[in-house]
Amino acid sequence: MAARELDEDRGLDMRLRPGSLQEFVGQRRLKEHLGIYIEAARNRREALDHVLLYGPPGLGKTSLAHIVAHELGGGIHTTSGPAIERPGDLAAILTNLAPGDVLFIDEIHRLGHQVEEVLYPAMEDFALDLVLGKGPSARSLRLDLPHFTLVGATTRAGALTGPLRDRFGIIQRIEFYPPDELAEIVRRAAAILQAELDPEGAAELARRARGTPRIANRLLRRLRDYAQVRADGAVTLPVARAGLQMLEIDDLGLDRTDRAVLSAIATSFGGGPVGLDTLAAATSEEAETLEDVVEPYLMQMGLLQRTPRGRTLTSAGWRHIGLDAPAVRQMRLLPEGTGAAEDGGRA
Repeated sequence: MAARELDEDRGLDMRLRPGSLQEFVGQRRLKEHLGIYIEAARNRREALDHVLLYGPPGLGKTSLAHIVAHELGGGIHTTSGPAIERPGDLAAILTNLAPGDVLFIDEIHRLGHQVEEVLYPAMEDFALDLVLGKGPSARSLRLDLPHFTLVGATTRAGALTGPLRDRFGIIQRIEFYPPDELAEIVRRAAAILQAELDPEGAAELARRARGTPRIANRLLRRLRDYAQVRADGAVTLPVARAGLQMLEIDDLGLDRTDRAVLSAIATSFGGGPVGLDTLAAATSEEAETLEDVVEPYLMQMGLLQRTPRGRTLTSAGWRHIGLDAPAVRQMRLLPEGTGAAEDGGRA
């Protein structure tokens, strides 16, 4: 049953994905830039320069890769950094590309060193360097590739190696979305899903969606279920508030994990500083999840800050969890600096 529900969610995600730059809501400057580059490449009948998209998860990097392929009139081949384990895996993908195709590599920062070495000549010279045989009888062979566009996506642009990053001609950051753009996204999604969503319900949902379209669309599907069972099927403002309360999503869009991180820093570490690995152990979450998913939004909302020694709560962070900073510091369980030194802060 769980597998079937997961497949259904993936199918819905595909239906909700915009098919062109015109349908893509938000990211005005990014769309303007991409539109110019794509039109120029089409007019010259050339492959578009390789594109690197980076930013927090759920903001539309995969959708933009499909849009680039659609606007260029080519096919798209999708894979991910961890899935390409050996140079031969990448060679098999590259040799199956047709002229004008788009190769989309998600989480490209997780490519292995040997795979990257094969990718460099493919990106620069549209050629694949192969070594045939072993020992003294080994010989090298250069295989020409069709001109293609590589679209790389990453949540951690800083983890990319310099040589790989420098080979992208177009580098674009995707930002969090303001509530008005998220409201437009969920209204479009509601029309596709044939869900009844009034403007106030859409605004409330968008306000608590963490600036992320993927979260907004997921919340819309859950509120549609709630409205169908507990109300008359329409997602109104009261229904949206009741449904979000059931999902334990507060007024700022924070969920149980976000609040657990803030509470752990406050009550266990006196407000910080605390290192990433220590915080991950205290909250039973993966360090990568905290760094890539939880922290960016908490920092954007001004509840958390990174320092050279580790993570600390801001005054707004203390207020959000209903604690007074000086009073809690008097009850600190650990001495000053404990937790930050053991893993270098990982700031």
